[in-house]
Amino acid sequence: MKPRIHALAMGTLWVALLGVGLSVVAAQALAPLRDLWSPSELQVLASMHIREAGPRPQDPSNAYESNPHAARLGEALFNDVRLSRNGRVSCASCHSASGQFEDGKRLGEGLARGTRRTMPLPGASHTPFLFWDGRKDSLWSQALGPMEDPAEHGGNRAKFARIIQEHYAHDYRRAFGELPALGTLPDASPLGSPAEKAAWAAMPEPTRDRVNRVFANMGKAIAAYESRISYGPSRFDRYVEATLARDGQAQAVFSPQDVRGLRVFLGKGQCVSCHNGPLMTDHAFHNTGVPPLDPTRPDRGRADGLRKLLADPFNCLGPYSDAKPPQCGELNFLSSDDPGSLAAFRTPSLRNVAARAPYMHAGQFATLEDVLRHYAESPRAVLGHSELARPGEKHAERQTITLGDRDIADLAAFLRTLDGPVNQPR
Repeated sequence: MKPRIHALAMGTLWVALLGVGLSVVAAQALAPLRDLWSPSELQVLASMHIREAGPRPQDPSNAYESNPHAARLGEALFNDVRLSRNGRVSCASCHSASGQFEDGKRLGEGLARGTRRTMPLPGASHTPFLFWDGRKDSLWSQALGPMEDPAEHGGNRAKFARIIQEHYAHDYRRAFGELPALGTLPDASPLGSPAEKAAWAAMPEPTRDRVNRVFANMGKAIAAYESRISYGPSRFDRYVEATLARDGQAQAVFSPQDVRGLRVFLGKGQCVSCHNGPLMTDHAFHNTGVPPLDPTRPDRGRADGLRKLLADPFNCLGPYSDAKPPQCGELNFLSSDDPGSLAAFRTPSLRNVAARAPYMHAGQFATLEDVLRHYAESPRAVLGHSELARPGEKHAERQTITLGDRDIADLAAFLRTLDGPVNQPR
């Protein structure tokens, strides 16, 4: 498989940094390059610099994402434990600002323990599909899911609308305009307990629609806040800058082992085929034979996520989206019967990866070295078909990954150079 590269054919970053390098050369002689790279490798390295992520893309389904009033409301909602059944769980419970906006646990925990790992929030606004299975297609819609999930917040949308009425009416008006008339609302939701479902069914349709609108706007406010969370530059980015500027002395930010690991990453390890671009992810879904937690009930991943996404009233094509149908291109062309989606999971960003063990969608591997050994061993998938080529197997898109102990140690060393700061809204 050829890497999906985000470069600009020697990109603006390449030109800018090379220009900086030449101007410095004119002023003083730089140390010769310690590490030499081919033109094609330099192009890939340039495409992976964090600056190439650029400003967050505007989500057409959320007209309020750039609204500072919405972002301030979203930050308050993100940290509000009242948005849970027991009054002790907030978005920040699993997405801690002090821990890369994730929880460091094998499985997410809210009211109960979930079945998958919490994904970090930095850079999430750049991906077209959210969660490990891609069951949401926007940051605002993603924010709504945990609120009514019985294992996470366990709340109901009518109660959330009451909380907005009672505690956030002024902030809501500043962001979205007047609150709709809701009257006295019972605890009600189409996804709640039997009593909540019955109360929702008994509610007049116009009231249900107004509650849904307030609920959707809560998600849009939280997304306005979350979209301002991003990754900062790492030691890897400084190495790329030094290399493109032809500054051999500054290349010393990488050890020889780091450099060897990067060469394996770009070459025989085939890592860059999925982990490319400035966030080091292709934003796609892959079955790589990761063992399920329960072999008798393997996680179907993207196959079930697609079904949920297409049926979601809060997707890009739904009545609460601010997008026009032609702006929902990703959703318009999805196939719900793709056999490759079975047990496939989203490629996570590798930014700050060393700081967020354990790994994979259910924390199956404790260390980076465990992950790399998995790819070198290329086990058969318990469910679906692994994309990894096995020894002696003819594969249309991949070659067998052959890594020795030194390769694994070098790759792990390189991955640790990707740690950098997390930029938070001010």
